[in-house]
Amino acid sequence: MKQSICEKERSYVEKMNKFQLHHKFKKIGYILSLLAFALMIVKKFLDEPTWVKPVLSGILLIGMLIISLAKEKLEDEYIDSLRSQSYRIAFILVIVYSLVQPLVNFGVGLLFDESEKLQGFDYFQVLFYMLVVQLMVFWQLKRFNA
Repeated sequence: MKQSICEKERSYVEKMNKFQLHHKFKKIGYILSLLAFALMIVKKFLDEPTWVKPVLSGILLIGMLIISLAKEKLEDEYIDSLRSQSYRIAFILVIVYSLVQPLVNFGVGLLFDESEKLQGFDYFQVLFYMLVVQLMVFWQLKRFNA
């Protein structure tokens, strides 16, 4: 029997919803993240080309995403529930951060400099904050509920 377009889409969405990397990828994510972070610190003291910062930022984000998507050694429905909670909390906090932070920067800037303009921030700040919050909330939920 042929599947309808809606059934195919639903099947695809369910498959993507359950997507996770093998536990061994967590170590790769840590190595990538720590290496990129260390190189970002080292580059502060060196005169580097302009392409280095975005490349290192991307590697750091990829490493953190791999950590976030990697399964735990023991992955069950409870861990899956904690992971879902951590993604929801991270999403909400990043939205609040994205709305409030430019206003805080603008207000503080006005206190010290009369010519301060309202500015946003780049994708790296938002994605980095989201991944850090998700990982920290997930680890805390696991620790509190162990």
